[in-house]
Amino acid sequence: MSYKAFQVEIENGIAQVTLNQPESMNAMGEAFWPECREIFESISNNPDVRVVVVTSTGKHFSAGMDLGFFAKLEAPATGDPGRMSEQRRRFILDLQESFNAIERCNVPVLIGVHGAAIGGAVDMVCTCDTRYCTEDAYFAIQEIKIGMTADLGTLQRLPHLIPSGLARELAYTGRKLKAEEAQASGFVTRVFVDHEAMIEGLMRTAQEIAARSPLAVAGSKEMLDYARGHTIPEGLNYIATWNAAMIVTDDLKEGLRAQSEKRLPKYHDLLGNS
Repeated sequence: MSYKAFQVEIENGIAQVTLNQPESMNAMGEAFWPECREIFESISNNPDVRVVVVTSTGKHFSAGMDLGFFAKLEAPATGDPGRMSEQRRRFILDLQESFNAIERCNVPVLIGVHGAAIGGAVDMVCTCDTRYCTEDAYFAIQEIKIGMTADLGTLQRLPHLIPSGLARELAYTGRKLKAEEAQASGFVTRVFVDHEAMIEGLMRTAQEIAARSPLAVAGSKEMLDYARGHTIPEGLNYIATWNAAMIVTDDLKEGLRAQSEKRLPKYHDLLGNS
């Protein structure tokens, strides 16, 4: 399928999702939001996909929300103020769903950032399972600099990814979180010398994930997501219940057999296709 804001390629179990409007610094305009949601909802239901790699084109990852599209939020309104506020609230919630679709994706999502990731781009980056960047990359919660509170997920997700004090400083000041500090704080897993090296590194990791049992990877993602909002005893109870139902699978038999035979295992796709 053809998209305006993205390019999507699926091969060997890996979906490569690329922001593809370099002429606008990949600003998130009108096409971006429904396409993002559609792409990740489609991937979640695609048995051919075992892992997603998100990258971008041009000089920067993304300048965040397109200012022309953002103007819809502040357009002059008439009518009852309460009802107009409710319309804005629903508009924001709808935008949030585009990024929620990334977080809900039932396969791991790896994201690689080069250059600037500003405003809405940080919201997007925070939804992914693992983050990588180039040496020239930086992240900025730009919303505070234009007099608003970030509202698409950064303030809700970032404190789970880095120390609370650092998350608050970034949110209150809008300063740049550069690559070295991003790695030191745990926000990104690895820093690469340039865009090409980053793509190669992401694809190696994606290939390794794609070679694992899709059922076990999906279960691992489910447990890690669950752990974020629950206690350790609750998480232990959940995994015990989960594995009571899920551990006796063809994947486990194949994994053990392949190990004993000193060969690579061959797993069926998550939804049962060979």
